[in-house]
Amino acid sequence: MEPFDPQVAVVAVAEAVKAQSAQVVILSQSANGRALLGRLAARLDAGSVSGVNALPAVASGFQAAKPVFGGKAQAIYTLTSPIKVLSLAGNTLQPEQTGAEAPVEALSIALPASRIQVRSVSKVEGTVPLPEAEVVVSGGRGLKGPEHWGILEELAEALGATTACSRPVADAGWRPHHEHVGQTGIAIRPNLYIAAGISGAIQHLAGVNSSKTIVVINKDPEAPFFKAADYGVVGDLFEVLPRLTAAVKKYKENRG
Repeated sequence: MEPFDPQVAVVAVAEAVKAQSAQVVILSQSANGRALLGRLAARLDAGSVSGVNALPAVASGFQAAKPVFGGKAQAIYTLTSPIKVLSLAGNTLQPEQTGAEAPVEALSIALPASRIQVRSVSKVEGTVPLPEAEVVVSGGRGLKGPEHWGILEELAEALGATTACSRPVADAGWRPHHEHVGQTGIAIRPNLYIAAGISGAIQHLAGVNSSKTIVVINKDPEAPFFKAADYGVVGDLFEVLPRLTAAVKKYKENRG
């Protein structure tokens, strides 16, 4: 469906749920999934939880968990409705190959006409949007100014990564606000998050602490970010980043 119209999609999904007598519906915690979740729950008279980060527990009722308070706590929701609708946060579960077949069945559903008209589209070109990026390279005030951002962009290009920044960097106008990650910016869940020159204030950590692997580069060994890091480099980012970029390029060349 292009463009995506949640008022049309909700009819299709609801009818499919009824045809299959489904009891649990799991959506992606994407922009489309968030637009669909509430409408679908209302249409099916279902309980719903958005942004769950684990498979539901069913030992003592149907319980779904999600992070709250910027990831500092976990909330457990018990759903008692016959149908449940959940949206699953990205990078929450690793796919597993079971070998089981999933037959495809055709459904004939009468859909209403979409009332959405797209007059124009304006989007950032050339990079994967931050919420969808698997690798993110982020910079903070340690870069000392926008004129030094090139060394971070070179690493991002070598890794095929999307660039991001801390809030002070965006507020200072060094980088556009759509690159700001953190509690007051964009929350991300990449497979790899590299933070250079970012101290690791709790507001920033709240938006990135669900990353699979966090690498921190900072010359201050007492930077709070090191406590949340999987790997840390204590050093001058102006020396570390170019050497890391060169190592990535050499690795790729050797692999052919």
